[in-house]
Amino acid sequence: MNPIKLYSSLICILFVTILFAQPKEKNNYSSSSVKQKEFRAVWVATVGNIDWPTKTGLSADQQKQEFLTILDNVQKWKLNAIVVQVKPSSDAFYKSKMSPWSKYLTGKQGVNPGYDPLEFMIEEAHKRNIEIHAWFNPFRLSAGSTNLSTLSLDNIAYKHPDWVVRYGDQLYLNPGIPEVSDYVIESIMEVVKNYNIDGVHLDDYFYPYKIGKLEYPDYKEYAKYGVTFANKSDWRRDNINKFIKKLHQNIKKEKKRIDFGVSPFGVWRNVSSDPLKGSKTRALQNYDDLFADVLYWMENNWIDYVAPQLYWHRGNSTADYTTLIEWWNNAAKETKTKLYVGLAAYRVSEWKKEDELIQQIFLNRNFTEVKGNIFFSYRSLVRNPKDIINSLLSGPFASE
Repeated sequence: MNPIKLYSSLICILFVTILFAQPKEKNNYSSSSVKQKEFRAVWVATVGNIDWPTKTGLSADQQKQEFLTILDNVQKWKLNAIVVQVKPSSDAFYKSKMSPWSKYLTGKQGVNPGYDPLEFMIEEAHKRNIEIHAWFNPFRLSAGSTNLSTLSLDNIAYKHPDWVVRYGDQLYLNPGIPEVSDYVIESIMEVVKNYNIDGVHLDDYFYPYKIGKLEYPDYKEYAKYGVTFANKSDWRRDNINKFIKKLHQNIKKEKKRIDFGVSPFGVWRNVSSDPLKGSKTRALQNYDDLFADVLYWMENNWIDYVAPQLYWHRGNSTADYTTLIEWWNNAAKETKTKLYVGLAAYRVSEWKKEDELIQQIFLNRNFTEVKGNIFFSYRSLVRNPKDIINSLLSGPFASE
């Protein structure tokens, strides 16, 4: 036998032996085992008991059963991910040393529900190969009340009252204080370190939406920390930029596999404000009104995915869906950021065109950067307006 051929054969045998001798990795339903081609997700909102639990005071077993029903429906609807609100208002749906138990579990903030909801959700979702992204509202302290007595005594608002801002009928942590951003990042990292989540998800609440002419009260902080900025708006944007950058760095340092995503309001800037980069819309703006420069985060690769909330119909005179999906697709082309689209399932009933939502999904697939969709929210889908579920399953989701 030719010695070269013999040597080559022995090498091949050795390689195959080593390959198949490797111990098989235990299936622990980790993030890598549930990654999907087209991201099909639904938001599960806990604030105000919008989606889950359906009301406060349910037993642990009742809450678990409700969540299992959610997962059953997610599978039936051919979705492959859920985005669950785990910190709606400075309170937690998980065991935390930094935040009290959520009032939306038991009816009173700080009361132990008798189990760890996030741990349960992760285990059950991963059993079904469903991704679970932990959704945080970073700076909101309360929803619908400025009464501190509604908060648990171990809430951060009691420990640092100087961090608290009253604006409208809600309480917020002030992003203009550097220690606040550090605290919020640490509280999110508590979940990243302790739970096998697939993603960290932030929505559109950084600085709050404007209330008429009511000014957000951060004069003292601007005078103290913003002296080097030309105006308060630039300073506010810089506060959020630093927060996003640092959070991204911390997540990737701890668990690189975890996706970090943001779901902003659907308009970055109108063309009237920015003729070069703005969209042909006439709506509220992330950059100018919420001080969230999402495009800058994408350009710097600080977020793994962006899911703009495109909650308008095609042909809308203020913010046309087709115009916006094209704008976001073009914006994503120049970055490494994946583009998911936030879809308004809650508006299906009010739209004149029966198939508006379905046509939006088909339209999205014409754009190269669109990698999936997220529906807002679970309750809207389960109500099944205009038989939307059957339309999804016989239309865009007909194939796996």
